[in-house]
Amino acid sequence: MTEEIVSSDQHLLELRDRIDEIDGNIARLISERAECALKVAEVKKATGEDALYYRPEREAQVLRKAMERNQGPLTDEEMARLFREIMSACLALEEPVKVAYLGPEGTFTQQAALKHFGHSAQSRPLAVIDEVFREVEAGAANYGVVPVENSTEGVINHTLDNFMTSNLKICGEVELRIHHHLMISDITRPDAITRIYSHAQSLAQCRKWLDSHYPNVERVAVASNAEAAKRVKGEWNAAAIAGDMAADLYGLKMLAEKIEDRPDNSTRFLIVGTQAVPASSDDKTSLMVSMRNEPGALHDLLEPFRRHNVDLTRVETRPSQSGNWTYVFFIDFKGHRDTPDVAAALKEVGACASDMKVLGSYPRGVL
Repeated sequence: MTEEIVSSDQHLLELRDRIDEIDGNIARLISERAECALKVAEVKKATGEDALYYRPEREAQVLRKAMERNQGPLTDEEMARLFREIMSACLALEEPVKVAYLGPEGTFTQQAALKHFGHSAQSRPLAVIDEVFREVEAGAANYGVVPVENSTEGVINHTLDNFMTSNLKICGEVELRIHHHLMISDITRPDAITRIYSHAQSLAQCRKWLDSHYPNVERVAVASNAEAAKRVKGEWNAAAIAGDMAADLYGLKMLAEKIEDRPDNSTRFLIVGTQAVPASSDDKTSLMVSMRNEPGALHDLLEPFRRHNVDLTRVETRPSQSGNWTYVFFIDFKGHRDTPDVAAALKEVGACASDMKVLGSYPRGVL
């Protein structure tokens, strides 16, 4: 028995020594990568003041390669997340990326911003979607992160409306699996909860669970889930529905986890900026189109995409700001605007539309 214990301890020591050796190699290689990043920055600076340090298509290609090379036991997504943070830190050596997002701190939009840009980006919360657009347009931020649609509650109209008056382009997208938790503070009495705070959409996404577990408790809609978490800190008879980041930020504890009615509940966020993004080999394009109010207008809009085998992924309508009973179509489809089939379809759509604006071609979300 003693010999077996000694043998086991010896094997454990050998494994730890091997891990230390591997860690040393990883640290050396990361440092080499950082040195290469600094040299890339020097080359870019030599080209002029407007050199682009963050390249969405390049980032997407690197993350896809990391997933393709992965042989386990880590999942492809975990491997990509590790590379995401390494790339974020290296990019910060070149030029820190400034990101504005729909705040406050602790929201799912902040979580999406960190997922897309990594923790080395300089992020700033803003109160409303309009301010995110204005911050990027003014050059105070390089990029903005805004929600655009939820798999349960549908499109976020305010984001679409901003594109009608903005010249910003869509540079990327990120999809976030949304998990809602019921949380309380250290002064909350769990058996005396009379109100639950959350954002209106979060309350809607948890409606069935609330009907079952807290049917007689008041549901109070607030500006954000982070605001809900903040309020609970000072109320002994209240709870909040929010995400992990809000719980960590405000020091709350979970009373019930993953209470969303649909386990596949997710939200799509857009990355907005000023640059046009080259093709990455797996892209999407977003389009805003105004059509003349006449019979067959919708058919004329959609037929070119069918004819050129362009796969539409979303079609939404919003009232036009130019007059009553006229509408603007927002369309997402697979492919980059520079590829021949997409270019041909866009040319035909532009010929029959009263107005058309390509909001951007960008890499399909990797993470």
